Amino acid sequence: MGKPTATIAAAAIIVTLAVLAGVSANDPDMLQDVCVADLNSTIKVNGFPCKTQFNSSDFFSDILAKPGNTNNTQGSLVTGANVLRIPGLNTLGVSLSRIDYAPGGLNPPHTHPRATEIAFVLYGELEVGFITTANVLVSKIIRPGEIFVFPRGLVHFQKNNGRGPASVIVAFDSQLPGTQSIAATLFGATPPLPDNVLSTAFQIGRKDVKKIKAKFAPKK
Repeated sequence: MGKPTATIAAAAIIVTLAVLAGVSANDPDMLQDVCVADLNSTIKVNGFPCKTQFNSSDFFSDILAKPGNTNNTQGSLVTGANVLRIPGLNTLGVSLSRIDYAPGGLNPPHTHPRATEIAFVLYGELEVGFITTANVLVSKIIRPGEIFVFPRGLVHFQKNNGRGPASVIVAFDSQLPGTQSIAATLFGATPPLPDNVLSTAFQIGRKDVKKIKAKFAPKK
């Protein structure tokens, strides 16, 4: 009876740890009505310290009301409505962004390390998708009024293949989901990744690595 009991106890511990890990993976639960972020505080915590005085403006923004300027190399612009723009979001575990796309515009492959994303199409038509850890592409064409979900941490993209502009509103289960654009992260890091690492990883010559790095070099 000792071994089965020990096995059950070990399994229970593993399950408990898995549940606790899942809970701690999300933004921490709030312990008071509000904790409006003090963005000027020098105190470093997991999130932002609460400021003592706040008002309705801390919970308001019209930043997503107008389309963003998509006149750039990617033909897209992400406008974030997160805790950095709306201090009242601190500890609430949610945020929004608006993404605008010119015809042919691309929100390049990227990840959000701290959040799952759900996108709602305002107008236009987009090809969207994510890639699983088994390298399976899950993609679909989405149109106005339709929704698509990008699981937390997985590489994903959105591409406007239409002749007109497109726009989506996306929601995150984090006040500050974070974004890592794959190409910019690898070829534009500071200090830079060694050329031989990128050359081997992408199976390209070091001259090609240098050319790509030049495109992503931080602007001075």
